[in-house]
Amino acid sequence: MRGVVFDGKRVRVVEDLAVREPGPGEVLVAIAAAGLCHSDLSVVDGTIPFPVPVVLGHEGAGVVEAVGAGVTHVGPGDHVALSTLANCGTCPECDRGRPTMCREAIGRPGKPFTRGAADPVYQFASNSAFAERTIVKAVQAVPIPKDIPLRAAALIGCGVLTGVGAVLNRARVDRGDSVVVIGTGGIGLNVLQGARLAGALRIIAVDADPAKESAARQFGATDFLTSAEGVRDLLPTGADHAFECVGRVELIRQAIDLLDRHGQAVLLGVPPAAAEASFLVSSLYLDKSVLGCRYGSSRPQRDIALYAELYRQGRLLLDELVTEVYPVEDFEKARADAEAGRVARAVLTF
Repeated sequence: MRGVVFDGKRVRVVEDLAVREPGPGEVLVAIAAAGLCHSDLSVVDGTIPFPVPVVLGHEGAGVVEAVGAGVTHVGPGDHVALSTLANCGTCPECDRGRPTMCREAIGRPGKPFTRGAADPVYQFASNSAFAERTIVKAVQAVPIPKDIPLRAAALIGCGVLTGVGAVLNRARVDRGDSVVVIGTGGIGLNVLQGARLAGALRIIAVDADPAKESAARQFGATDFLTSAEGVRDLLPTGADHAFECVGRVELIRQAIDLLDRHGQAVLLGVPPAAAEASFLVSSLYLDKSVLGCRYGSSRPQRDIALYAELYRQGRLLLDELVTEVYPVEDFEKARADAEAGRVARAVLTF
């Protein structure tokens, strides 16, 4: 079968990939569509260290082909959106409703794939959606209504969970709050619509590319700026919430500096692993906070179902996130468009 494999030096679309059958508590999914997220590109450029060879992709949706023993919530033929959280469900963090903090779900990559003469290949983010078929734990496969296009549903499992979840679950933006979103790529757009859903009164999008204003306003921005320097003209005392969605340390500093008293900066962009950021310590004594956020602090079985229903009601935008659709064989073109910022989300199809 086809898949996108990174061997440590280059990325290739291969045709000799195989995946094992599902074991107990596992689900075999035929991938229909998968979003190209910058985290996939970060593996290729080394920003996210990961063992190789690896099948990329982690934002996908498809149709269940088979299930292992003990799986009852989905069956063959069901449509599912996939999450990256292979959480155990039994540890203290899972029991407290914090599956993103499950230690079983971090840093334990499996090898369900093989190539050629049975050479094992790693799975990225417990998902590897850039393959015709993949194996996931049952908890990662979330059933969705069949009337939701799989190209749109694919984006729920990462970009939407991360961006909207950061607003609703981590920052807990309230009605009437002010929000600044730095960077309006796929994650930033979802932060914008999360802020809109939460009832934020002023939602300021900041992006150096003026061509992104139209999409930012469509997703919920009340104002658009090409530089964060203009934020104080709109919010003289600062913002209640600032979300950094790019992953640059100078923008992290900007996000902190833009806060009002009791404000919080939420870090969603991914800088290099060894990157360090600086800020004025004295500025935090007015009850300001700097918050990390993994995967939108999401509970995928709950949140994916919620966002799917919001989409069906016309309250959550998914189709509008899909800038361009590419057959998997055109991965290099999709990659180039994503790296150049020409797409909010490129979607690969099989």
